[in-house]
Amino acid sequence: MNLTAPVLALTAKLLSGASVRWIDCQPDTCQRVYFANHTSHLDALVLWASLPREVRTLTRPVAAKDYWEKTFVRRHVAKAFNALLIDRKEIKVHQSPVDLMIRQAGDKNSLIVFPEGSRNAEGEVGKFKSGIYYTGKKRPDFEFVPVYIDNMNRILPRGEFLPVPLLSCITFGPPIWLEAGEPKIEFLRRAREAVLRLKDL
Repeated sequence: MNLTAPVLALTAKLLSGASVRWIDCQPDTCQRVYFANHTSHLDALVLWASLPREVRTLTRPVAAKDYWEKTFVRRHVAKAFNALLIDRKEIKVHQSPVDLMIRQAGDKNSLIVFPEGSRNAEGEVGKFKSGIYYTGKKRPDFEFVPVYIDNMNRILPRGEFLPVPLLSCITFGPPIWLEAGEPKIEFLRRAREAVLRLKDL
């Protein structure tokens, strides 16, 4: 199997049937953190594929190492879409996931993250974990772009191996930033609400 990034992006688009909406936000190659709700293992791939090519080439999805390194096919796919794999089982104090993400982003790459951490198959948006806040604290120049992914949990239900082609929708909303002195709990609440607002638009 010889998956290249363009072939993988096209395959993901065909499988998900995703329509893409940009609301009060436009595609840009500036450094961003795209943060989205999480209902399927396909979320990272489909969100990445929905970005325009010039943005996609500079954007790295952050994904779970234990899932994407489990089989040869998954490893190959993760490499093709330049995923940044995070070890959720052995988190080292001197090399936290946030530090790794910031180092890999450097001065040009954007990131795709899922602040809920684990998938929520029911379609609800759970509480956000603190990683997104600490990323903003260490890189206040990052734009944080909320994204709502609709229907992906039905395309690849929990426990299933093969996706079921259906229509999904990916909505990008207006960027937010971590305000100077903003408490963690307030930023996490504001970020989650930014995603939830896109659900009904």
